[in-house]
Amino acid sequence: MSDTVPGSTPMVRFDAVDKWYGDNHVLKNINFEVAKGEVVVVCGPSGSGKSTLIRTVNRLEPIQKGKIYLDGQDIYAPSLDVNAFRQRIGFVFQQFNLFPHMSVLDNVTFAPLKIQKRPRGEAEAFARELLERVGLAAKADAFPGFLSGGQQQRVAIARALALNPPVMLFDEPTSALDPEMVGEVLQVMRSLAREGITMICVTHEMGFARDVCDRVVFMDEGQIVVDAAPDAFFENPDHPRVRRFLADILPRH
Repeated sequence: MSDTVPGSTPMVRFDAVDKWYGDNHVLKNINFEVAKGEVVVVCGPSGSGKSTLIRTVNRLEPIQKGKIYLDGQDIYAPSLDVNAFRQRIGFVFQQFNLFPHMSVLDNVTFAPLKIQKRPRGEAEAFARELLERVGLAAKADAFPGFLSGGQQQRVAIARALALNPPVMLFDEPTSALDPEMVGEVLQVMRSLAREGITMICVTHEMGFARDVCDRVVFMDEGQIVVDAAPDAFFENPDHPRVRRFLADILPRH
């Protein structure tokens, strides 16, 4: 049962979710939910199940047990139209996955035109608005190969937003970037958080987690070990695995 306020529906809810790769039990009895407008950072050591967790939310990875709900809808129901469902989720990957032979503008308008069948003028106007939001209005006619990694990832964020999804998922969106480009992507993510967009972010960017998110979910060996507010997570971690993780990842003074 959900423990949210009666009458409210969490945007995302995991209910006793398990997943295996063969004999490898990668998600173990996952129970947690994300409220509408909430920003949740999922972190943990390599191999803890973070990326698998986030990829189950748009069915890039199947689950073997339990249920996942998006805005009250069982996303593994046999009757679900998976392609239509995926339009409702914005996903930003580690690698940018842009179409190299298309301009920036065409990358952002592709799904609205092909999937939503929106009029070209309307789709392009909205795409230009999104490119303005991510600071790339001047690059609309450029091709991905002529952009920096940080610029390509910002285009990928604009593309994910083009379908007006109710939730945005980020799977280590800065891990493939050179250090000097990380900040420009995190700045865009910060602005999305301020706009009240529901976000689940798998990331090692602890500054972002501390400053921006509402909750930090820490995973280890396929389980959620800690689910806490940022202050409690960073200032007073009561789990030895979290203390070790933070000691390894945070700069020493």
